[in-house]
Amino acid sequence: MDHVDQRAVHDHELWESVVTAARDRVGPRQAAMVSDHGLSGDVQYHWSMDDATIVWSRGGRDFLHGRIAMIGSVDHVQQTWLWSWANDSLPRAVLGDITAVRRYGEENAFPLLVWPSFRAEQKPVAQARIVAADVLAAEGLWFEPGDEVDLHFAIHDLRRV
Repeated sequence: MDHVDQRAVHDHELWESVVTAARDRVGPRQAAMVSDHGLSGDVQYHWSMDDATIVWSRGGRDFLHGRIAMIGSVDHVQQTWLWSWANDSLPRAVLGDITAVRRYGEENAFPLLVWPSFRAEQKPVAQARIVAADVLAAEGLWFEPGDEVDLHFAIHDLRRV
């Protein structure tokens, strides 16, 4: 009798439970990041992929610094998600520990975390973002919409200025 490694087969129920648990952990951290640090309303920000930083300001005064790790991007024309670990054009600094997300996907047979790219439908993109934020123990997520490409970041190491 052949023994099949069950972990090599995608377990959809397990995936859904992992997504739900990740959402239960990341959701409150996201809400706390926004409320505790006043990241709503009249807030400006700028970020740099070269040194993996993000800075928020209000009225021309910086009030919060953080570190960003790019999770992935959505190409509007191709309608595809591309994991940052599969994007050769990104500076090394902004990748953070994104390979941990891919490793987690490999260890648990979660194709969405292992495929370099997939069709950018709302549900799989949301699932990929939330599980990545959870695996990376991010304080929150940041979304940068663009005309051609949307960027998705995990936020770490927030500190008041």
